[in-house]
Amino acid sequence: MSVKMTAALLLMHLSIFFGSGTGGKVLVWPVEFSHWLNLRTILDELVKKDHEVTVLIPSVSFSYEVENTSTIKYEMYPASYSMADIEELFEDDFRKSIYELPKQSFFGYFLMMQEMFLIDSDYSESLCKDVVFNKEIMTKLQNSSFDVILADPFIPCGDLLAEILKIPFVYSLRFFPGSTYEKYSGGLPLPPSYVPVALSELSDRMTFMERVKNVIYTLCFDFWFQTFNEKRWNQFYTEVLGKPTTLTETMAKADIWLIRTYWDLEFPHPVLPNFEFVGGLHCRPAKPLPKEIEDFVQSSGEHGVVVFTLGSMIGNLTEERANVIAAGLAQIPQKVLWRFEGKKPETLGSNTRLYKWIPQNDLLGHPKTRAFVTHGGTNGIYEAIYHGIPVVGIPLFADQYDNIVHLKTKGAAIRLDFLTMSSTDLVTALKTVTNDPSYKENAMRLSRIHHDQPVKPLDRAVFWIEYVMRHKGAKHLRVAAHDLNWVQYHSLDVLGFLLACVASVLFVLTKSCLFCCQKFTKAGRKKKGE
Repeated sequence: MSVKMTAALLLMHLSIFFGSGTGGKVLVWPVEFSHWLNLRTILDELVKKDHEVTVLIPSVSFSYEVENTSTIKYEMYPASYSMADIEELFEDDFRKSIYELPKQSFFGYFLMMQEMFLIDSDYSESLCKDVVFNKEIMTKLQNSSFDVILADPFIPCGDLLAEILKIPFVYSLRFFPGSTYEKYSGGLPLPPSYVPVALSELSDRMTFMERVKNVIYTLCFDFWFQTFNEKRWNQFYTEVLGKPTTLTETMAKADIWLIRTYWDLEFPHPVLPNFEFVGGLHCRPAKPLPKEIEDFVQSSGEHGVVVFTLGSMIGNLTEERANVIAAGLAQIPQKVLWRFEGKKPETLGSNTRLYKWIPQNDLLGHPKTRAFVTHGGTNGIYEAIYHGIPVVGIPLFADQYDNIVHLKTKGAAIRLDFLTMSSTDLVTALKTVTNDPSYKENAMRLSRIHHDQPVKPLDRAVFWIEYVMRHKGAKHLRVAAHDLNWVQYHSLDVLGFLLACVASVLFVLTKSCLFCCQKFTKAGRKKKGE
């Protein structure tokens, strides 16, 4: 064989080995807003590693912007609802969550929340049906030979698609109310004696009455509260798969659970081999600020700046609340960068500048930033932890209350109530976190914990997705608890059997004693008679 021929064959083998075919094919079932921002970070990293990523998105949405230059592929399916429909749905959810839910009684809170979730369940179901019953889309997905599905279980369907396409799937989530997903579908043991239930606003160091509250929350979530219309979802899944099945059963087949938190924020609790905690995977070192913002920050002098945002989901506040906040910010010595889209507050101070968008991560990483006023979304909280910035938390809904409670328990935050706080409350909180060195020290301690990891969170998330692709799943990491019913899991059948055994022994012993007593009594009487 000639040298040229040998060289040609060698190059061909090398091109096969190192070619694009070495990457996997990932199908993504996303959720909007902050969920998408976090998931997008993982997808960008997967693309860098030569994986082909396809995201299923509806034709009507808030968050998904299809970029012509993006290396991520978007498969758009026709939505059965209009933009007006989802605007009304989300606006109603936000209004109730922020202004009505906090005013409810204990049981009124659960009733209203369940009503909201059941309405959201209809929206989620319509999204799933728009894909599953679209023959053109499903045929295209079947022919694409995906290796794995990456899904956010906040809206079910990724698990159903994985079942239809017969491929493994990975979940990415923060938590769900009552931790029902993690506990029942994931099999995660969460003892209520020291693991606070999601939305309970408790720490892991509970008093007796707090443990009572935690158990009541657990019972409500376990036996009464429904995050979805389970009966309808079970019927829907059964219809699609052509065999009896349930939502919980299908979700339980997840190979890996990527939890968007870590032990810097989370309270310690038992975990399983297929649960990986990857909080802060989106965080990164600060980049230089745009000149106009940098000039404003530098003008703050020795006092520094405060960063204020209530997240991407909340565009407007009531004028009354906006004016209360603006009046408080006007009284602090720091300059303030406030992400705000509503009508300019009348009480806005000269030290405060409004922005429709701010480079939040880069501002939190700036040496002149002294505090972060936030609603407590997980993404923002982790950017504060990453850069070691103390927090004033004003939670509005969902996981935000628990996030702020966790930071407050760890000494890095002060919590305020959005509906009842006054301007004075805001001023006092900001002066406390900026002047009391313990808040900065605790924030830096959490930052050191976050950075002191053998592998970066983003790398871990990508590794486990690739792991599932390499091994065609990760069923060897799933506990046998998935094969047990509730009675078997809690060993109630075993306890019942042992109690029956003890009762039987006691019964036999009692009968034997009575028999012996009667025999001796008769014998005694017989002797006396003789």
